[in-house]
Amino acid sequence: MATSAVANAVDSFLPEALQFRSGAPLVDIGANLTHESFQRDLADVIARAKAANVATLIVTGTDIEHAEQAVELAKQTPGIYATAGVHPHDASGWNSDVARQLKTLHQKPEVVAVGECGLDFNRNFSTPHEQERAFEAQLALAAESGLPLFLHERDAGQRMREMLHSWRDDISQAVIHCFTADRDTLHGYLDLDLHIGLTGWICDERRGHHLRSIVKDIPLERLMVETDCPYLLPRNLPAKLKGRRHEPALLPWIVREIAQWHDVTETELGNATTRTAQHFFRLDAEA
Repeated sequence: MATSAVANAVDSFLPEALQFRSGAPLVDIGANLTHESFQRDLADVIARAKAANVATLIVTGTDIEHAEQAVELAKQTPGIYATAGVHPHDASGWNSDVARQLKTLHQKPEVVAVGECGLDFNRNFSTPHEQERAFEAQLALAAESGLPLFLHERDAGQRMREMLHSWRDDISQAVIHCFTADRDTLHGYLDLDLHIGLTGWICDERRGHHLRSIVKDIPLERLMVETDCPYLLPRNLPAKLKGRRHEPALLPWIVREIAQWHDVTETELGNATTRTAQHFFRLDAEA
């Protein structure tokens, strides 16, 4: 897209105070760009991300439909990749046909991870038994494909660690995306040689304050960053955003917050998390 068009895409939506540009190219490892809220202006959203130096977007596939949409978007747009999995909220619908379709998706070059999958004992939209059954099956798919895992966990840290421990020698790498738990849970995951994804949750003084004291426990080679947009808009942005829809162009603000608590520069954190993400998802070094 021409430079003027990129500038217009930024200026037409983001207030000047929210037009951050990262000093290092960033990888947003969790962007829900197939969400309906992005349908009307997706091209502008992507343009604003590029203008902010968010060079690579991993679009999350939480079910067959959204994974297929993510793959199509990745086919059409350089710098975009997809994941393919079944979210624990939808685990009740797991069957052999879903497994077959996922296996086919995992063979596509645009798909760089199995997931979003895992356990969510907070909301239990699917029963714990249904969640464990679907998760176990997707662990097997990850072992078969060799792809890394993009994992969701809420209030299920102990059971998640137990299941991952039994599969750890068979799967490649795994990231706990949108990590929000406590220090003990964090170290349990790090002991399993897992990666950690951090979001704007750390910018939330109501419920994310505890993360600030444990961020330095995450080695930079194990840390990645994400928006989880359109969700989790940072609460401490220096200006209000109309509609309150989060988007990848705001990732540099999250990097700034994490860097402060990790006691490194924004550029150092950006470069490190990008290297980690490129290695984890097996992306080209130029991404």
